[in-house]
Amino acid sequence: MFSVLRREEGQGLAEYALILALICLAVVAGVMAFGTTVQSMMSNIATTFGTL
Repeated sequence: MFSVLRREEGQGLAEYALILALICLAVVAGVMAFGTTVQSMMSNIATTFGTL
């Protein structure tokens, strides 16, 4: 009976690892897609504050 519980815990851990990997891939893809746009916006904001 306890061996069944251990196998389910291992399976849950593997599922969490896959979800974490997919989230990491999504973050990397988002940064690659919008990185230059965000960098430009931040530069414009910094320039605006620098002229005040």
